[in-house]
Amino acid sequence: MDEVERRIKALGGKDEVVRRAAARALRDTGDPRAVEPLIRGLEDEGWRVRKAAARGLGKIGDPRAVKPLVRALEDKNEWVRIYAARALGQIKDPRAVKPLIRALEDKNVRQSVASALGKIGDPRAVETLTQALGDKDMVVRKAAGRALEKIQKK
Repeated sequence: MDEVERRIKALGGKDEVVRRAAARALRDTGDPRAVEPLIRGLEDEGWRVRKAAARGLGKIGDPRAVKPLVRALEDKNEWVRIYAARALGQIKDPRAVKPLIRALEDKNVRQSVASALGKIGDPRAVETLTQALGDKDMVVRKAAGRALEKIQKK
């Protein structure tokens, strides 16, 4: 059993701290064998494990994670939603555009969603990001502006 396999096994363990550490360690390997276990990690009872799984999936960048990460945009924990949005931006799959546009209404993740839309660079996001330029939160306005600049450069 190699290191990745040991970490995958630990991700399925009983202790939440160990599961979270395993998810973080799998993220750092970048190994595609970690994708399916990290996808399962998005369903973990511990939000910190779900967040770590989302971060790992973003770093690995495998398109198999898009649908599970889109589901994670509706997680009850805002940190999981934030990292799911960031991961979708890292993967840059156009299938995530419409769900991210919908997620821009979530007041807790707007900045991350706007940034993700900019990384994907799909023109379908222009109208929604333009509306976000009028957001009451300056950080969201800046993220929307940067996202629009990235889309226009493509």
